[in-house]
Amino acid sequence: MLTGWRLRQGLMCAAALLAATGCGQSTDGPRAGAPVLLVSAPASLSDVMGDVADAFEGETDARILLNVAGSHLLATQMLEGAPVDVIISADVRQMDRVAAAGRIDAATRVDLLSNRLVTVVPADREGSISGPEDLARDAVRRIALGDPEAVPAGVYARGWLSAAGLWGAVAEKVAPAGSVRAALRAVESGAVDAGIVYHTDALTSTGVAVAFEVPRGSAPPIVYPAALAAGTPNPETGRRFLDYLRGEAAARLFEAAGFVLVHPAIGRPS
Repeated sequence: MLTGWRLRQGLMCAAALLAATGCGQSTDGPRAGAPVLLVSAPASLSDVMGDVADAFEGETDARILLNVAGSHLLATQMLEGAPVDVIISADVRQMDRVAAAGRIDAATRVDLLSNRLVTVVPADREGSISGPEDLARDAVRRIALGDPEAVPAGVYARGWLSAAGLWGAVAEKVAPAGSVRAALRAVESGAVDAGIVYHTDALTSTGVAVAFEVPRGSAPPIVYPAALAAGTPNPETGRRFLDYLRGEAAARLFEAAGFVLVHPAIGRPS
């Protein structure tokens, strides 16, 4: 679980831009002097990454600070010089942005996870939508999704709706959100009639009901790449963490949260 301390410290460290002593080593408690990794992760990973970070800390002397936001914001932070040791993105396009600017160690880049899209409705309106064509009905006035120009979940959703021939009918209904979690909250609140989010986000909420799943072959491939930042002050610990993300212990946590591994976990038979 993503603790308030972990998130707060990660954001404070990012905001400081390592201007002074930086976030490279812990300075308090029993882990004083231990390496500290600042990990930027997309909003859709916010819950499970807290668990993964806790598990990694339990097996190493390192500390993990998580900076969680929409992938487009994480990429922009990095391009503007924010301190990052490891970045995980919810789509390839945002990782390509930072790669083109030389901000990641390209040799460490790996496709980590996949996901799938679902359409959700407020829990008290279960059954109000049963298929894609219902999104075009007049009764559906507002549809929440991540900003289709930038937020990966929204980009994926627009790609699916376009391929299904529905984007023209629903575009004016879209309530763009700054992250997929923000879109989920809009549905939970009842402010919109429906939303398109990741399967894993829907699993975290009792305030929404899944109306239908988007078949994998109907939507653009959903890929979460991860990489070590170029020039990180903690390359060895960063590589250990990337390996951990691909290992069996993290794989069990990711799968329990509903994610799909792009490649078999290290050490797991393929």
